[in-house]
Amino acid sequence: MAAVLRRGKKHGPIAEINMIPLIDVSLVLLIIFMVMTPFLVQQQVSVHLPKSVAGNESPDRPIIVLIQKQGDLSLNGHAVSISTLESELKPLLGPKRDRPVMIQADKDIALQNVVSVMDIAKKLQVSKLGISVEPPKR
Repeated sequence: MAAVLRRGKKHGPIAEINMIPLIDVSLVLLIIFMVMTPFLVQQQVSVHLPKSVAGNESPDRPIIVLIQKQGDLSLNGHAVSISTLESELKPLLGPKRDRPVMIQADKDIALQNVVSVMDIAKKLQVSKLGISVEPPKR
């Protein structure tokens, strides 16, 4: 039996690529990245907040000063040093200095780091200053 290759409109060779498996794999990879991204971001900035019984969120959008366990500072997600914190915080406060400043400090850091940030905020006449805490678990 000799195989005869038929050519023509109906029986020509298949000349198109099946895109469905490629799309399936791409969607699975996209879902994996979407699920893993929040975990990766949380692992990069590790701050263990102290707990509080009565903690409220400020209705205004606060400026976040983050103090990590190693003593590193960041202002709204940008790394700063204690010496440049004042100059970078001043333009964010606005003309009335009414924008709240929220300090998020790791519970195991030295108290002096938090006091230094509070001194800078007081020097800039911040009207609303808070320290972020974890709400109690129920």
